[in-house]
Amino acid sequence: MYEIKCDTHTHTLYSRHAFSTIAENVKEAADTGLELLGSTDHFSAMLWPDVENAKNYQYLANAPATWPRTWMGVTLLAGCEVDIVGLDGALFGEDIPNTTSIVGDTYKEPTTLYEHTTRQMDYVIASVHGKSFIGDASRVALTDMYIKALSKPKVFILGHVGRTGLDVDYRALAEAAKAMHKCLEVNEHSFGFPWSGGVNKDRCRQILAACAEVGCQITIATDAHIAPHIGKFEETKKLLTEVGFPEELIASRDRQSFLSALKESGVKDLLK
Repeated sequence: MYEIKCDTHTHTLYSRHAFSTIAENVKEAADTGLELLGSTDHFSAMLWPDVENAKNYQYLANAPATWPRTWMGVTLLAGCEVDIVGLDGALFGEDIPNTTSIVGDTYKEPTTLYEHTTRQMDYVIASVHGKSFIGDASRVALTDMYIKALSKPKVFILGHVGRTGLDVDYRALAEAAKAMHKCLEVNEHSFGFPWSGGVNKDRCRQILAACAEVGCQITIATDAHIAPHIGKFEETKKLLTEVGFPEELIASRDRQSFLSALKESGVKDLLK
């Protein structure tokens, strides 16, 4: 059975439909024996009605500079899960100007909401949630969308591709991710929907097979929205076993492997 020592996609109360604090999540990670926890709350229009107000995203922007790097013996990384919002791979906040600070001072060098919020983060997960922008996009267009999103400098992982229901060329996606030294994700939360768990599992199986064939690294995560789910990968481990997935391609198998993969991607070097 596979041993996974990192949970690289988790949520706190900040995500608004999640139910635990960062301290509760870290304690669960420590109690479960994890070496590394990635906290990746939503950065998305789903959070606040006034989506352009940078004050709403202080939690995300300040976490990297505020949280301890090691907490209860667990390496803690600060990131976010950003929504892909355009077929060109556009990410939430990239088109929103950020000209003033949270206290109203004007910045000498304005940025975008995306840049302001993510620039100190350890990594970003890019995922599709709302799909109204997709329309009747072709398989080629959807695959290209994901590849362009993954190519953004801070993005290290494509989140739950097997759960979106989109028609994507998984092999092409795996080849592109490998070339960029970045990761595709399979997460436990994908199998928790009774109306689509079987379909999601089949898609995730296809993703794993494609990644194994081309040598693309993956991350295994829970996408936990409450502390007791952190570090629980039972269904995903069964799927890994069914596929016979190479353990060396699991970037999140332990702390050293994940940090090494993160460094190799050029997103962030935490091994210095």
